[in-house]
Amino acid sequence: MTSTPTRAAARTATPARRGRADLVVLAVEVGLVAAAVVVGAVLNDRGSGLYADAAPLYATWRPHVGWGTPGTVLVAVVVLGWGVAWARTAPWARLLAAAYLAAVTWTLSLALVDGWSAGLAQRLTPQAEYLYEVPAVTDVPAMLAGFSGRILDFQPDSWSTHTAGHPPGALLVFVWLDRIGLGGGTAAGLACVLAGATVAVSVPVTLRALGAADAARAVVPFLVLLPGAVWVGASADGVFTGVVAAGLALLAVGGRWVAAAGGLVLGFALHLSYGFVLVGLLAVAVLALRPRGGWGALGAALAGVAAVVAAFSVAGFWWWDGYRLVVERYYQGWAAERPYAYWVWANLAALLLSAGPVVGPALRRALLAAAVPVRGAFAPLAAAPASGTVVTGPAGPARAGSAARWWSATAGAMRGAGPTLVLPVAAALAVLAADLSGLSKAEVERIWLPFAVWLLVAAAHLPPRTHRWWLAGQAGIALAVNHLLWTVS
Repeated sequence: MTSTPTRAAARTATPARRGRADLVVLAVEVGLVAAAVVVGAVLNDRGSGLYADAAPLYATWRPHVGWGTPGTVLVAVVVLGWGVAWARTAPWARLLAAAYLAAVTWTLSLALVDGWSAGLAQRLTPQAEYLYEVPAVTDVPAMLAGFSGRILDFQPDSWSTHTAGHPPGALLVFVWLDRIGLGGGTAAGLACVLAGATVAVSVPVTLRALGAADAARAVVPFLVLLPGAVWVGASADGVFTGVVAAGLALLAVGGRWVAAAGGLVLGFALHLSYGFVLVGLLAVAVLALRPRGGWGALGAALAGVAAVVAAFSVAGFWWWDGYRLVVERYYQGWAAERPYAYWVWANLAALLLSAGPVVGPALRRALLAAAVPVRGAFAPLAAAPASGTVVTGPAGPARAGSAARWWSATAGAMRGAGPTLVLPVAAALAVLAADLSGLSKAEVERIWLPFAVWLLVAAAHLPPRTHRWWLAGQAGIALAVNHLLWTVS
Protein backbone atom coordinates (compact mmCIF):
# COMPACT_ATOMS: atom_id res chain seq x y z
CA MET A 1 0.00 0.00 0.00
CA THR A 2 1.45 3.33 -1.03
CA SER A 3 1.13 6.48 1.02
CA THR A 4 0.65 10.04 -0.14
CA PRO A 5 3.24 12.50 1.20
CA THR A 6 1.80 15.07 3.56
CA ARG A 7 2.00 18.80 2.82
CA ALA A 8 4.49 19.15 5.66
CA ALA A 9 6.70 16.49 4.11
CA ALA A 10 6.50 18.26 0.75
CA ARG A 11 7.49 21.54 2.35
CA THR A 12 10.48 19.98 4.07
CA ALA A 13 11.56 18.42 0.78
CA THR A 14 11.46 21.73 -1.09
CA PRO A 15 14.68 23.20 0.40
CA ALA A 16 16.53 20.00 -0.45
CA ARG A 17 15.29 20.10 -4.04
CA ARG A 18 16.24 23.76 -4.32
CA GLY A 19 19.67 22.95 -2.95
CA ARG A 20 20.14 20.25 -5.56
CA ALA A 21 19.04 22.68 -8.27
CA ASP A 22 21.68 25.14 -7.07
CA LEU A 23 24.30 22.41 -7.42
CA VAL A 24 23.09 21.63 -10.94
CA VAL A 25 23.52 25.30 -11.90
CA LEU A 26 26.96 25.29 -10.28
CA ALA A 27 27.88 22.21 -12.31
CA VAL A 28 26.83 24.00 -15.50
CA GLU A 29 29.04 26.95 -14.53
CA VAL A 30 31.99 24.66 -13.89
CA GLY A 31 31.40 22.97 -17.24
CA LEU A 32 31.32 26.33 -19.03
CA VAL A 33 34.59 27.46 -17.47
CA ALA A 34 36.25 24.09 -18.13
CA ALA A 35 35.12 24.16 -21.76
CA ALA A 36 36.43 27.71 -22.19
CA VAL A 37 39.81 26.70 -20.72
CA VAL A 38 40.15 23.54 -22.83
CA VAL A 39 38.95 25.08 -26.08
CA GLY A 40 41.08 28.15 -25.40
CA ALA A 41 44.17 25.98 -24.91
CA VAL A 42 43.48 24.13 -28.17
CA LEU A 43 42.95 27.36 -30.11
CA ASN A 44 46.09 28.89 -28.63
CA ASP A 45 48.04 25.78 -29.61
CA ARG A 46 46.76 26.20 -33.17
CA GLY A 47 47.70 29.89 -33.20
CA SER A 48 44.11 31.03 -33.66
CA GLY A 49 44.72 34.59 -32.50
CA LEU A 50 43.06 34.57 -29.08
CA TYR A 51 45.83 36.78 -27.65
CA ALA A 52 45.12 35.40 -24.19
CA ASP A 53 47.54 32.73 -23.02
CA ALA A 54 45.24 31.59 -20.22
CA ALA A 55 41.97 32.01 -22.11
CA PRO A 56 39.25 32.81 -21.24
CA LEU A 57 41.23 35.16 -18.97
CA TYR A 58 43.72 37.69 -20.28
CA ALA A 59 46.60 36.26 -18.31
CA THR A 60 49.50 33.82 -18.42
CA TRP A 61 49.95 30.62 -16.43
CA ARG A 62 52.47 31.30 -13.64
CA PRO A 63 51.89 29.67 -10.23
CA HIS A 64 53.32 31.89 -7.51
CA VAL A 65 52.85 33.21 -3.99
CA GLY A 66 53.70 36.60 -2.56
CA TRP A 67 53.74 38.55 0.64
CA GLY A 68 50.11 39.48 0.06
CA THR A 69 49.11 35.82 0.34
CA PRO A 70 48.74 35.75 4.15
CA GLY A 71 46.59 38.88 4.00
CA THR A 72 44.17 37.34 1.53
CA VAL A 73 43.79 34.22 3.65
CA LEU A 74 43.31 36.28 6.82
CA VAL A 75 40.56 38.45 5.31
CA ALA A 76 38.76 35.39 3.97
CA VAL A 77 38.92 33.62 7.33
CA VAL A 78 37.64 36.67 9.22
CA VAL A 79 34.74 37.25 6.84
CA LEU A 80 33.77 33.58 6.83
CA GLY A 81 34.24 33.11 10.55
CA TRP A 82 32.69 36.29 11.95
CA GLY A 83 31.71 38.68 9.18
CA VAL A 84 28.68 36.81 7.85
CA ALA A 85 26.86 36.72 11.17
CA TRP A 86 28.04 40.17 12.27
CA ALA A 87 26.75 41.77 9.04
CA ARG A 88 23.18 40.82 10.02
CA THR A 89 23.20 42.70 13.34
CA ALA A 90 25.95 45.32 13.28
CA PRO A 91 25.08 49.03 13.48
CA TRP A 92 24.65 50.25 9.92
CA ALA A 93 27.38 52.91 9.86
CA ARG A 94 29.85 50.59 11.56
CA LEU A 95 29.03 47.82 9.09
CA LEU A 96 29.70 50.06 6.09
CA ALA A 97 33.00 51.28 7.55
CA ALA A 98 34.12 47.73 8.28
CA ALA A 99 33.02 46.57 4.82
CA TYR A 100 35.06 49.27 3.13
CA LEU A 101 38.18 48.57 5.17
CA ALA A 102 37.84 44.83 4.58
CA ALA A 103 37.35 45.34 0.83
CA VAL A 104 40.44 47.56 0.66
CA THR A 105 42.47 45.00 2.58
CA TRP A 106 41.22 42.13 0.41
CA THR A 107 41.92 43.98 -2.85
CA LEU A 108 45.31 45.28 -1.77
CA SER A 109 46.38 41.86 -0.48
CA LEU A 110 45.41 40.24 -3.77
CA ALA A 111 47.47 42.83 -5.66
CA LEU A 112 50.46 42.26 -3.41
CA VAL A 113 50.49 38.54 -4.16
CA ASP A 114 52.30 39.70 -7.31
CA GLY A 115 54.60 41.95 -5.27
CA TRP A 116 54.57 45.67 -4.54
CA SER A 117 56.14 46.71 -7.82
CA ALA A 118 54.58 44.29 -10.32
CA GLY A 119 51.27 44.04 -8.48
CA LEU A 120 50.67 47.70 -7.74
CA ALA A 121 53.32 50.38 -8.32
CA GLN A 122 54.10 49.53 -11.96
CA ARG A 123 50.76 48.04 -12.95
CA LEU A 124 49.61 51.20 -14.72
CA THR A 125 52.94 52.39 -16.13
CA PRO A 126 53.40 50.30 -19.34
CA GLN A 127 53.14 51.99 -22.72
CA ALA A 128 49.57 50.77 -23.27
CA GLU A 129 48.29 52.43 -20.08
CA TYR A 130 47.01 55.91 -19.26
CA LEU A 131 50.00 57.01 -17.21
CA TYR A 132 52.17 56.82 -20.32
CA GLU A 133 50.25 59.77 -21.76
CA VAL A 134 49.97 61.90 -18.61
CA PRO A 135 53.32 63.78 -18.83
CA ALA A 136 52.47 65.07 -22.32
CA VAL A 137 49.09 66.51 -21.27
CA THR A 138 50.12 70.08 -20.45
CA ASP A 139 46.99 71.73 -21.84
CA VAL A 140 43.75 69.95 -20.88
CA PRO A 141 41.43 72.01 -23.15
CA ALA A 142 43.71 71.34 -26.11
CA MET A 143 43.82 67.64 -25.25
CA LEU A 144 40.03 67.44 -25.18
CA ALA A 145 39.64 69.40 -28.42
CA GLY A 146 42.07 67.15 -30.26
CA PHE A 147 41.25 63.89 -28.54
CA SER A 148 39.18 62.29 -31.31
CA GLY A 149 41.81 63.08 -33.92
CA ARG A 150 44.29 60.80 -32.16
CA ILE A 151 42.07 57.74 -31.63
CA LEU A 152 42.88 55.84 -34.84
CA ASP A 153 46.07 53.80 -34.89
CA PHE A 154 49.02 53.91 -37.28
CA GLN A 155 49.55 57.65 -37.16
CA PRO A 156 52.45 59.49 -35.46
CA ASP A 157 50.43 60.87 -32.55
CA SER A 158 48.02 57.98 -31.94
CA TRP A 159 46.96 57.50 -28.35
CA SER A 160 48.22 54.43 -26.52
CA THR A 161 45.87 51.44 -26.41
CA HIS A 162 43.86 52.12 -23.27
CA THR A 163 43.66 55.88 -23.81
CA ALA A 164 42.47 55.44 -27.39
CA GLY A 165 39.91 52.83 -26.36
CA HIS A 166 38.11 55.10 -23.89
CA PRO A 167 36.66 58.59 -23.85
CA PRO A 168 38.95 61.30 -22.43
CA GLY A 169 37.46 61.15 -18.93
CA ALA A 170 39.59 58.08 -18.21
CA LEU A 171 42.81 59.91 -19.03
CA LEU A 172 41.58 62.97 -17.14
CA VAL A 173 41.31 60.98 -13.90
CA PHE A 174 45.03 60.29 -13.92
CA VAL A 175 45.90 63.78 -15.17
CA TRP A 176 43.99 65.25 -12.23
CA LEU A 177 45.74 62.90 -9.81
CA ASP A 178 49.05 64.10 -11.20
CA ARG A 179 47.99 67.76 -10.90
CA ILE A 180 47.27 67.40 -7.18
CA GLY A 181 50.63 65.77 -6.52
CA LEU A 182 49.58 62.13 -6.76
CA GLY A 183 51.38 61.25 -9.97
CA GLY A 184 53.12 57.99 -10.71
CA GLY A 185 52.22 54.34 -10.61
CA THR A 186 51.94 53.89 -6.85
CA ALA A 187 49.39 56.66 -6.34
CA ALA A 188 47.44 55.54 -9.42
CA GLY A 189 47.36 51.92 -8.27
CA LEU A 190 46.22 52.86 -4.79
CA ALA A 191 43.54 55.13 -6.25
CA CYS A 192 42.15 52.17 -8.18
CA VAL A 193 42.07 50.05 -5.02
CA LEU A 194 40.48 52.75 -2.86
CA ALA A 195 37.88 53.70 -5.47
CA GLY A 196 36.99 50.14 -6.42
CA ALA A 197 36.47 49.09 -2.80
CA THR A 198 33.71 51.68 -2.40
CA VAL A 199 31.28 49.26 -4.07
CA ALA A 200 31.12 47.49 -0.69
CA VAL A 201 29.40 50.68 0.52
CA SER A 202 27.58 52.01 -2.55
CA VAL A 203 25.73 48.82 -3.43
CA PRO A 204 24.35 48.17 0.10
CA VAL A 205 23.40 51.84 0.45
CA THR A 206 21.47 51.59 -2.81
CA LEU A 207 19.63 48.46 -1.69
CA ARG A 208 18.72 49.95 1.67
CA ALA A 209 17.41 53.13 0.04
CA LEU A 210 15.24 51.00 -2.23
CA GLY A 211 13.65 49.19 0.70
CA ALA A 212 15.79 46.05 0.84
CA ALA A 213 17.59 46.59 4.14
CA ASP A 214 18.01 42.89 4.98
CA ALA A 215 19.32 42.16 1.51
CA ALA A 216 21.77 45.05 1.82
CA ARG A 217 23.28 43.40 4.88
CA ALA A 218 23.29 39.94 3.29
CA VAL A 219 25.29 40.99 0.22
CA VAL A 220 28.00 42.91 2.10
CA PRO A 221 30.27 39.86 2.62
CA PHE A 222 29.90 38.93 -1.06
CA LEU A 223 30.99 42.41 -2.10
CA VAL A 224 33.95 42.28 0.27
CA LEU A 225 35.19 38.92 -1.06
CA LEU A 226 34.58 39.89 -4.68
CA PRO A 227 36.74 37.65 -6.92
CA GLY A 228 36.95 40.54 -9.37
CA ALA A 229 39.05 42.38 -6.81
CA VAL A 230 41.94 40.60 -8.54
CA TRP A 231 41.48 43.16 -11.33
CA VAL A 232 40.31 46.09 -9.22
CA GLY A 233 43.83 46.19 -7.83
CA ALA A 234 45.15 47.63 -9.91
CA SER A 235 43.41 48.64 -13.11
CA ALA A 236 41.48 51.72 -14.11
CA ASP A 237 38.38 49.55 -14.19
CA GLY A 238 38.49 49.66 -10.38
CA VAL A 239 37.95 53.42 -10.57
CA PHE A 240 35.24 52.97 -13.20
CA THR A 241 33.41 50.43 -11.03
CA GLY A 242 33.44 52.73 -8.03
CA VAL A 243 32.22 55.73 -10.03
CA VAL A 244 29.30 53.84 -11.59
CA ALA A 245 28.21 52.38 -8.24
CA ALA A 246 28.41 55.79 -6.56
CA GLY A 247 26.30 57.39 -9.29
CA LEU A 248 23.61 54.73 -8.96
CA ALA A 249 23.61 55.09 -5.18
CA LEU A 250 23.01 58.83 -5.53
CA LEU A 251 20.02 58.13 -7.77
CA ALA A 252 18.55 55.94 -5.04
CA VAL A 253 19.11 57.84 -1.81
CA GLY A 254 17.83 61.38 -2.12
CA GLY A 255 15.61 63.97 -3.73
CA ARG A 256 15.99 65.75 -7.02
CA TRP A 257 19.22 67.56 -6.19
CA VAL A 258 20.90 64.35 -5.10
CA ALA A 259 19.55 62.60 -8.22
CA ALA A 260 20.99 65.43 -10.30
CA ALA A 261 24.35 64.80 -8.62
CA GLY A 262 23.96 61.14 -9.52
CA GLY A 263 23.30 62.16 -13.11
CA LEU A 264 26.49 64.24 -13.11
CA VAL A 265 28.48 61.26 -11.84
CA LEU A 266 26.95 58.90 -14.39
CA GLY A 267 27.45 61.48 -17.12
CA PHE A 268 31.14 61.51 -16.24
CA ALA A 269 31.10 57.68 -16.19
CA LEU A 270 29.81 57.83 -19.76
CA HIS A 271 33.09 59.60 -20.56
CA LEU A 272 35.15 56.93 -18.80
CA SER A 273 34.02 54.07 -21.03
CA TYR A 274 31.84 53.94 -24.13
CA GLY A 275 30.31 50.74 -22.82
CA PHE A 276 28.75 52.63 -19.94
CA VAL A 277 25.88 53.69 -22.15
CA LEU A 278 24.57 50.31 -20.95
CA VAL A 279 24.61 51.60 -17.37
CA GLY A 280 21.41 53.32 -18.44
CA LEU A 281 19.62 50.01 -17.85
CA LEU A 282 20.72 50.01 -14.22
CA ALA A 283 19.94 53.70 -13.82
CA VAL A 284 16.37 53.26 -15.10
CA ALA A 285 15.97 50.26 -12.79
CA VAL A 286 17.11 52.24 -9.74
CA LEU A 287 14.80 55.16 -10.56
CA ALA A 288 11.83 52.84 -11.13
CA LEU A 289 12.50 51.09 -7.83
CA ARG A 290 12.47 54.30 -5.82
CA PRO A 291 9.50 54.32 -3.44
CA ARG A 292 8.59 57.88 -4.46
CA GLY A 293 9.64 60.77 -6.66
CA GLY A 294 10.71 58.64 -9.62
CA TRP A 295 9.60 61.08 -12.32
CA GLY A 296 11.29 64.08 -10.72
CA ALA A 297 14.46 62.13 -10.02
CA LEU A 298 14.50 60.87 -13.60
CA GLY A 299 14.32 64.41 -14.98
CA ALA A 300 17.00 65.64 -12.59
CA ALA A 301 19.30 62.73 -13.42
CA LEU A 302 18.88 63.28 -17.16
CA ALA A 303 19.69 66.96 -16.67
CA GLY A 304 22.87 65.98 -14.84
CA VAL A 305 23.96 63.60 -17.60
CA ALA A 306 23.15 66.19 -20.26
CA ALA A 307 25.21 68.83 -18.45
CA VAL A 308 28.32 66.63 -18.50
CA VAL A 309 27.84 65.67 -22.14
CA ALA A 310 27.40 69.35 -23.02
CA ALA A 311 30.53 70.32 -21.08
CA PHE A 312 32.67 67.79 -22.95
CA SER A 313 31.09 68.83 -26.24
CA VAL A 314 31.85 72.50 -25.62
CA ALA A 315 35.43 71.50 -24.79
CA GLY A 316 35.67 69.83 -28.19
CA PHE A 317 34.90 66.16 -27.56
CA TRP A 318 31.65 64.74 -28.91
CA TRP A 319 30.91 61.29 -27.47
CA TRP A 320 29.38 59.84 -30.62
CA ASP A 321 32.36 60.82 -32.78
CA GLY A 322 34.67 59.17 -30.29
CA TYR A 323 32.57 56.00 -30.24
CA ARG A 324 32.52 55.77 -34.03
CA LEU A 325 36.29 56.14 -34.22
CA VAL A 326 37.00 53.74 -31.37
CA VAL A 327 35.05 50.99 -33.14
CA GLU A 328 37.33 51.50 -36.12
CA ARG A 329 40.40 51.50 -33.84
CA TYR A 330 39.13 48.33 -32.16
CA TYR A 331 39.34 46.42 -35.43
CA GLN A 332 42.77 47.85 -36.20
CA GLY A 333 44.13 45.70 -33.38
CA TRP A 334 43.72 42.21 -31.94
CA ALA A 335 39.94 42.33 -32.22
CA ALA A 336 40.23 41.73 -35.95
CA GLU A 337 41.77 38.32 -35.23
CA ARG A 338 40.09 37.29 -31.99
CA PRO A 339 37.35 34.81 -33.05
CA TYR A 340 33.86 35.93 -32.12
CA ALA A 341 32.66 32.31 -32.18
CA TYR A 342 34.85 31.57 -29.16
CA TRP A 343 34.63 34.79 -27.19
CA VAL A 344 30.87 35.21 -27.43
CA TRP A 345 30.48 32.33 -24.95
CA ALA A 346 33.93 32.24 -23.35
CA ASN A 347 33.37 35.81 -22.18
CA LEU A 348 30.66 34.45 -19.88
CA ALA A 349 33.15 32.01 -18.39
CA ALA A 350 35.50 34.92 -17.72
CA LEU A 351 32.63 36.78 -16.06
CA LEU A 352 31.97 33.80 -13.78
CA LEU A 353 35.60 33.88 -12.66
CA SER A 354 35.27 37.60 -11.91
CA ALA A 355 31.82 37.67 -10.31
CA GLY A 356 32.14 34.21 -8.79
CA PRO A 357 30.21 30.93 -8.95
CA VAL A 358 27.46 32.27 -6.69
CA VAL A 359 25.96 34.24 -9.58
CA GLY A 360 24.13 31.42 -11.37
CA PRO A 361 22.40 29.84 -8.36
CA ALA A 362 21.60 33.28 -6.92
CA LEU A 363 19.96 34.47 -10.14
CA ARG A 364 17.96 31.26 -10.40
CA ARG A 365 16.55 31.74 -6.89
CA ALA A 366 15.86 35.42 -7.49
CA LEU A 367 13.88 34.66 -10.64
CA LEU A 368 11.84 31.98 -8.89
CA ALA A 369 11.12 34.22 -5.91
CA ALA A 370 9.92 37.10 -8.07
CA ALA A 371 7.81 35.28 -10.66
CA VAL A 372 4.46 35.69 -8.89
CA PRO A 373 4.87 39.33 -7.76
CA VAL A 374 5.87 40.39 -11.27
CA ARG A 375 2.82 38.77 -12.89
CA GLY A 376 0.58 40.42 -10.30
CA ALA A 377 2.12 43.83 -10.81
CA PHE A 378 1.59 43.75 -14.59
CA ALA A 379 -1.97 42.43 -14.36
CA PRO A 380 -3.65 45.88 -14.16
CA LEU A 381 -1.73 47.04 -17.23
CA ALA A 382 -2.68 43.97 -19.27
CA ALA A 383 -6.36 44.32 -18.34
CA ALA A 384 -6.60 48.05 -19.02
CA PRO A 385 -8.63 49.50 -21.93
CA ALA A 386 -6.66 50.82 -24.85
CA SER A 387 -7.13 54.51 -24.06
CA GLY A 388 -8.92 57.16 -22.11
CA THR A 389 -9.36 55.44 -18.73
CA VAL A 390 -7.52 55.49 -15.48
CA VAL A 391 -5.58 52.39 -14.44
CA THR A 392 -4.83 51.78 -10.78
CA GLY A 393 -1.98 49.42 -9.91
CA PRO A 394 0.88 49.07 -7.42
CA ALA A 395 2.44 52.26 -8.72
CA GLY A 396 -0.75 54.31 -8.44
CA PRO A 397 -3.16 55.76 -11.04
CA ALA A 398 -1.94 56.43 -14.54
CA ARG A 399 -3.64 57.58 -17.75
CA ALA A 400 -4.03 54.62 -20.08
CA GLY A 401 -2.03 54.88 -23.28
CA SER A 402 0.30 57.55 -21.89
CA ALA A 403 3.98 57.46 -21.06
CA ALA A 404 3.00 57.89 -17.42
CA ARG A 405 0.89 54.76 -17.61
CA TRP A 406 3.79 52.77 -19.03
CA TRP A 407 6.21 54.11 -16.43
CA SER A 408 3.74 53.54 -13.61
CA ALA A 409 3.08 49.93 -14.58
CA THR A 410 6.75 49.21 -15.25
CA ALA A 411 7.84 50.75 -11.97
CA GLY A 412 5.10 48.84 -10.17
CA ALA A 413 6.27 45.58 -11.70
CA MET A 414 9.87 46.31 -10.77
CA ARG A 415 8.95 47.17 -7.20
CA GLY A 416 6.89 43.99 -7.07
CA ALA A 417 9.92 42.00 -8.16
CA GLY A 418 12.20 43.94 -5.81
CA PRO A 419 15.72 45.31 -6.21
CA THR A 420 17.34 41.93 -5.53
CA LEU A 421 15.93 40.71 -8.84
CA VAL A 422 15.61 43.86 -10.93
CA LEU A 423 19.16 45.13 -10.44
CA PRO A 424 20.89 41.80 -11.23
CA VAL A 425 18.65 41.29 -14.26
CA ALA A 426 19.44 44.80 -15.51
CA ALA A 427 23.15 44.07 -15.08
CA ALA A 428 22.76 40.74 -16.86
CA LEU A 429 20.99 42.40 -19.81
CA ALA A 430 23.77 44.98 -20.05
CA VAL A 431 26.38 42.22 -20.10
CA LEU A 432 24.43 40.29 -22.72
CA ALA A 433 24.21 43.35 -24.96
CA ALA A 434 27.93 44.01 -24.59
CA ASP A 435 28.73 40.40 -25.31
CA LEU A 436 26.62 40.10 -28.44
CA SER A 437 27.93 43.40 -29.81
CA GLY A 438 31.30 41.84 -30.61
CA LEU A 439 33.03 44.82 -29.03
CA SER A 440 33.94 42.85 -25.92
CA LYS A 441 36.16 40.02 -27.08
CA ALA A 442 38.34 39.03 -24.10
CA GLU A 443 39.44 40.99 -21.01
CA VAL A 444 35.85 41.21 -19.79
CA GLU A 445 36.87 39.94 -16.35
CA ARG A 446 37.83 43.56 -15.63
CA ILE A 447 35.80 45.44 -18.26
CA TRP A 448 32.49 44.10 -16.91
CA LEU A 449 33.29 44.70 -13.23
CA PRO A 450 30.83 47.64 -13.02
CA PHE A 451 28.05 45.18 -13.89
CA ALA A 452 29.43 42.16 -12.01
CA VAL A 453 29.01 43.81 -8.60
CA TRP A 454 25.28 44.26 -9.28
CA LEU A 455 24.89 40.62 -10.27
CA LEU A 456 25.97 39.74 -6.73
CA VAL A 457 22.88 41.46 -5.33
CA ALA A 458 20.94 38.29 -6.20
CA ALA A 459 22.96 36.44 -3.53
CA ALA A 460 20.48 37.82 -0.98
CA HIS A 461 18.05 35.12 -2.20
CA LEU A 462 20.31 32.26 -1.15
CA PRO A 463 19.47 30.60 2.21
CA PRO A 464 21.50 32.29 4.98
CA ARG A 465 22.76 28.91 6.18
CA THR A 466 24.55 28.46 2.82
CA HIS A 467 26.21 31.85 2.66
CA ARG A 468 29.49 30.69 4.22
CA TRP A 469 29.81 27.89 1.69
CA TRP A 470 29.21 30.19 -1.24
CA LEU A 471 31.58 32.79 0.16
CA ALA A 472 34.24 30.13 0.57
CA GLY A 473 33.82 29.37 -3.12
CA GLN A 474 34.05 33.05 -4.01
CA ALA A 475 37.25 33.48 -2.02
CA GLY A 476 38.66 30.24 -3.40
CA ILE A 477 38.18 31.41 -6.99
CA ALA A 478 39.99 34.68 -6.28
CA LEU A 479 42.88 32.94 -4.54
CA ALA A 480 43.21 30.31 -7.27
CA VAL A 481 43.21 32.84 -10.10
CA ASN A 482 45.65 35.16 -8.37
CA HIS A 483 48.10 32.44 -7.36
CA LEU A 484 47.98 30.28 -10.50
CA LEU A 485 47.91 33.04 -13.12
CA TRP A 486 49.75 36.26 -13.78
CA THR A 487 46.90 38.59 -14.59
CA VAL A 488 47.27 41.54 -16.93
CA SER A 489 45.28 44.75 -16.67
